[in-house]
Amino acid sequence: MKRLLPLTLFASVAAAVPLLPAKAETAILAGGCFWCVESDLEHLPGVREVVSGYAGGKTQNPTYKTYERGGHREVVKVDFDETKLSYGDLVAIFLRTVDVTDSGGQFCDRGFAYSTALYPLNETQAAQAKKKLDEANKVLGGKVVTPVEPAAVFWPAEDYHQDYYKSEVRTLTRFGYVSRAQAYKGYRKGCGRDARVKAVWGKEAYKGLPKAGS
Repeated sequence: MKRLLPLTLFASVAAAVPLLPAKAETAILAGGCFWCVESDLEHLPGVREVVSGYAGGKTQNPTYKTYERGGHREVVKVDFDETKLSYGDLVAIFLRTVDVTDSGGQFCDRGFAYSTALYPLNETQAAQAKKKLDEANKVLGGKVVTPVEPAAVFWPAEDYHQDYYKSEVRTLTRFGYVSRAQAYKGYRKGCGRDARVKAVWGKEAYKGLPKAGS
């Protein structure tokens, strides 16, 4: 004979199980240094989480030491609320935070691993991605080279890469023994990221972001 659980126990079990958001969606975007993309997009209303990682290559379980050899790009996985932010709008904003005219990398980071790309996860996302790229191409006079790639597996980067731009953990870098947040700011400025984005996009640079160039 099965034991009947008291109603109070059922209530506590139900309360312990988190409710999944009804309109949760995910995007995978490559925009060069994933610290920078994470920093920009985490400020966007409707975005729940941005995770740095790797995608697009042929190897399994890539690491920071092996992802380039495996043919992966640095990417971010963006989890967002579709009721507050559409995939198409997210893509349009993202494109205005990178140099979509550079096929050889981004800013001071050169090579395929740092090049831009969109990795739609289904046909609906693919259609929106192509539409937003076409719109961007018209704005920039046909200079956009960012591709729409097939859906790819996302591999999260090592823990120390996550939220690097705001970490107070101190580490020895080219800027001295400083916090990761300080090292990130020095890197971003020295790499010329914001200056180049503004040169490419003009008044549309970082359009839609409440806080840009962090």
